[in-house]
Amino acid sequence: MSTPKSSLLKKILDRLLITKLEQKTPNRVKNLLLALIFLLICVAAFAQPDSLYLKEKKVYDGPQWKQKQKASIDLSQVSFTNWNAGGTNSISALLGYQYTANYKDKFFFWNNGVRVGYGVNKQESREIRKTDDIFEITSNLGYQPTSDSKWFYSARLNFKTQIANGYKYPDTDNPISRLMAPGYLFFGGGMEYGKNIEELSFYASPLTLKATFVLDQDLANAGAFGVDPAILDENGIIIREGSNIRREVGILVTNSYAMELAKNIKATNLLSVYTDYINNFGNVDVDWRVNFDFKVNSFVRATLESHLRYDDDVKTLEPSATTEGEFDEAGAKIQWKQFLGIGFAVDF
Repeated sequence: MSTPKSSLLKKILDRLLITKLEQKTPNRVKNLLLALIFLLICVAAFAQPDSLYLKEKKVYDGPQWKQKQKASIDLSQVSFTNWNAGGTNSISALLGYQYTANYKDKFFFWNNGVRVGYGVNKQESREIRKTDDIFEITSNLGYQPTSDSKWFYSARLNFKTQIANGYKYPDTDNPISRLMAPGYLFFGGGMEYGKNIEELSFYASPLTLKATFVLDQDLANAGAFGVDPAILDENGIIIREGSNIRREVGILVTNSYAMELAKNIKATNLLSVYTDYINNFGNVDVDWRVNFDFKVNSFVRATLESHLRYDDDVKTLEPSATTEGEFDEAGAKIQWKQFLGIGFAVDF
């Protein structure tokens, strides 16, 4: 007699599901088996070879513009009242503003910046004196031939001047510098190296134009800042006025590097050297700035700055040994400015 189909199907399912075996197996054994199975599944999941996982690739986000502004004020003050060691009351202030607008895509970058700074000092029974004065525009265009290249073809423009008159204190009647007297323009092209163009940059330009502007005619007639002076006749009457522009072509090498010395302490090195092909080749102009920024919190910070310059076209004066009240040219000398201040800075 044939077995009913329903009974045959039940037997097959019983064997597949091992229902009879389960009924005969103690609960503790079943729990142990379940735990071992779960452990094996976990080990298998975590032991998958690395080749099964795809590494995330950097996705090109397209051209990007980044803009940043920073305003700062540094103050220092000293006051004395019945102080037996003596001293002079004084107060100093330094205002600063920086703006950057940087563009970057797959092969090009274009970094632009504006920097303005002005500082004054007032001491008791003395006029207000200027301590800092700078207006600077920079623009740097670079092309990266391949995505992994550390070398860039680069073109640079730098322009700087001052805002207010400069004096040889205490003489405040005869300015020794003015707005656009001098003004300096550098423009050239070359190669730039940097593993990170925002932190490290080494730039060399074998062909750079340097233009010195002296738009104050009195200073131009005196031949200030290297321009051709006025030509006078035997009676001291001007036959030809002094030049307002001095043009040079030479080699420019710059280096900039920023690093974090410790938490909230950042150091920045900016070095520029230039020599002219035609006028005194090998006589190098140097502009070297080292800054240390100490961040206290989001707003308060301290700044230590050293700025060294040497320009053979900037001659110094010293009192005349023969004529009282007059000055004789003493040639070019190293210029050095040091600043230490505590103040406030706001990024926006």
